[in-house]
Amino acid sequence: MNTIYKNYNPNLLVLCFVLVCYTAVLNAQETKKRLPIIDVHVHAMKANPNFASEMCPWFLKSMPGSGPNQDGPSFISTGCVAPLKPAKTDAEMQEAILRANKELNITMVVSGDADIIHRWHSAAPDRIIPSLGISNAEQMSVEAFRDSLSNGFYKVMGEVAPQYQGMSPSDMSLDEYFGVAEELGIPVGIHMGTGGNGMANITSPKYRASLGQPFLLEDMLARHPKLKIWVMHAGYPMADQMIALMGANAYVYVDLAGFIWSYPLEEIHAYLKRLVQAGFAKRILYGTDLMIWPGLLETSIGVIENANYLSEEQKRDILFNNAVRFFNLDATMFE
Repeated sequence: MNTIYKNYNPNLLVLCFVLVCYTAVLNAQETKKRLPIIDVHVHAMKANPNFASEMCPWFLKSMPGSGPNQDGPSFISTGCVAPLKPAKTDAEMQEAILRANKELNITMVVSGDADIIHRWHSAAPDRIIPSLGISNAEQMSVEAFRDSLSNGFYKVMGEVAPQYQGMSPSDMSLDEYFGVAEELGIPVGIHMGTGGNGMANITSPKYRASLGQPFLLEDMLARHPKLKIWVMHAGYPMADQMIALMGANAYVYVDLAGFIWSYPLEEIHAYLKRLVQAGFAKRILYGTDLMIWPGLLETSIGVIENANYLSEEQKRDILFNNAVRFFNLDATMFE
């Protein structure tokens, strides 16, 4: 006993205690490491000061009408306790994207401005999946489209949004483009559903709600039976048509983007639950429709993670597993 006290070193004891605590912290951090997420619907946009305002999630919980001689309804709302802050510069947005890639463990399918996509991809090549969007034949010739997809940079075709052009997705002017995607095995993301309150009155006079019907995809899918598509915004609010279309076409998936943070939470959950109850939990993809508000990532992830009607397996399917299957990705690359 005397020998023990003689060799007692209080500094050594403190050091051991610190090392034990440090190890415990590291183990806890490792345990809490976020599981991988794939966001299939992100927009690369150049900064626009006129658009860089704060926004409240679920702002369409109230959609008052207007009139031709009255102020139009606002696209966004700031009347909440903690509105989301916009990124005001290209550099600020890129920093937010890279931070989300790392801290939230998110990989993103990105469409939009080509320069921005290339910058993001150069900064995080394993986290950014480039997507080439086209909505009418005037944007790019079929030959140029084929060349762009064949060079290997773009892995996805989307966002395809003929609804804003007053066109059906089965319009023959787009058919050759879908044929190229089918031939090359490129998955396609197509906008279907609503576009916000008063869209046809304010920003898109050619927009027609009726052109968001999922059934309008059937003729195009029949012409391209090997084409794999996902319906953006899950065809909201046309659940019956969406369920019927998915039942008839095994290569059709949906994403939850846009409406997951703009419509009332009760409505979001009711629509998502309907798709799951119909048996399609394995074909629902997580997406944000992210533009300039980085906080939408945490907001929309929370909608899925806190959905008490989803099992843990279903949450992982929506946030990750289904996208791995749809895009033919290697799940081990995300470990």
